[in-house]
Amino acid sequence: MTSYRVGIVGASGYTGAELLRLLSCHPDFELAAATGDSQAGRPIAELYPSLALAYGDRVFDAYAPDALDGLDVVFCGLPHGVSMSVVPELKGTVGHIVDLGSDFRLHDPGLYPEWYGAEHTCPELLHEAVYGLPELFRNKIAGAELIAATGCNAATAVLTLAPLLSAGLIEPEGIVVDLITGVSGAGRPPKPTTTFCTVDEDVTAYGLLTHRHTPEIEQALAERTGQEPSVLFTPHLVPMNRGILATCYGRPTPSGASIDSAEAQRVLAEFYRDEPFVVVADRSPSTKATLGSNAVHLTARVDPRTGTILGLGALDNLMKGASGMAVQCANLAVGLPEDTGLAVAGVYP
Repeated sequence: MTSYRVGIVGASGYTGAELLRLLSCHPDFELAAATGDSQAGRPIAELYPSLALAYGDRVFDAYAPDALDGLDVVFCGLPHGVSMSVVPELKGTVGHIVDLGSDFRLHDPGLYPEWYGAEHTCPELLHEAVYGLPELFRNKIAGAELIAATGCNAATAVLTLAPLLSAGLIEPEGIVVDLITGVSGAGRPPKPTTTFCTVDEDVTAYGLLTHRHTPEIEQALAERTGQEPSVLFTPHLVPMNRGILATCYGRPTPSGASIDSAEAQRVLAEFYRDEPFVVVADRSPSTKATLGSNAVHLTARVDPRTGTILGLGALDNLMKGASGMAVQCANLAVGLPEDTGLAVAGVYP
């Protein structure tokens, strides 16, 4: 049995901690390095007691590119803007890089100043990066050297909408994505908008008209369907730890207007027929049903009264929306079965 040596850059954040949890029971990945500059020298179990039995007295390492030389896979769980300085240092010295941040998701460097407020410092790598959404781009991910794992919000919306667009059931213009997300999506460092007293008993829409996942959603849908969608994306922060639920609204095409809800669900089911992590059902998706798993739950409805087709999707933002998807991509990159080390069943209650 082949064992692959892997590292995590940015292991002290929530996505890094989730990667540590997944790697502790991955049969083919051996953790060789776990860096976290803000926590360097601190025991992993002190910051995350849930990982105590897996990592004992092991501490977070300080980042040093030379310490990662020769690793088979390196995961980057870094804030936006940091990976673009780290990835060029690692590229060519490690087998595969899976970046969980947003630095390499967009193909057009001109979109970064518009949506992220800063120029991209290594635009030459953008067209080398493969977009890391296995259900839609599996063949490109297999063997790829640089993989830009999909954002959690974008993954939920794209997985929900892609079958409806591909089947020609909804118009590409005027798509609306109304999404709710748990607080862990904002990361571990405290922010004024994510403290307990701010979030508890409150629901807030944010990123109005300007959320940075908007061009990512449009780009992924265009690349997969060959259409040029326009998406109005509005996320809402809700007082739960983790989970995403997206309700996506589209205007039916003439062919879409002639189907009912059961037929729309059959389109979803056929599109994802052989996918190990996709559930399509008549029941409304639930964030708790996906907790701790790499699954995404989907359904659809057709409303002839208002002339609307709805697609609904739920997933765990730290699993299928981040670290679980990253491991799925890494499995594909090194040639392992993509479900290796990943749970299909959620944790309940």
